[in-house]
Amino acid sequence: MKKIISTDKAPAAIGPYSQATVHNSTIYISGQLPFDPATGQLSEGDMTQQTQLVMNNIAAIVEAAGSNMDNMLKTTILLTDLGNFAEVNAAYEKFFPNQPPARACYQVAALPRGASIEIEAICAL
Repeated sequence: MKKIISTDKAPAAIGPYSQATVHNSTIYISGQLPFDPATGQLSEGDMTQQTQLVMNNIAAIVEAAGSNMDNMLKTTILLTDLGNFAEVNAAYEKFFPNQPPARACYQVAALPRGASIEIEAICAL
């Protein structure tokens, strides 16, 4: 049975989707953009700040589902400019000091609302 995960500690969905769903002890986290959950505004900070915000939003969703970042299995990072790869990596790696998850990273032409980064994730419950 599928369970919907929703928390006000992460941005509300901007379309017809859930922040995350859980099925068979696996959490599927929808792509998160660098929105501040308190204001609903897109971050105008540098890529380090945007990456931290996205990862904080993912952590809030994972915690709302009853898990933690140590159980992350896979992430997918979408960037509008792979030139930001090193800066994103430096911020991202702080969330996974031990046993980082599998990951893919792609450059895309555009992201919703003009964002520069989006990260989706799969985590064990």
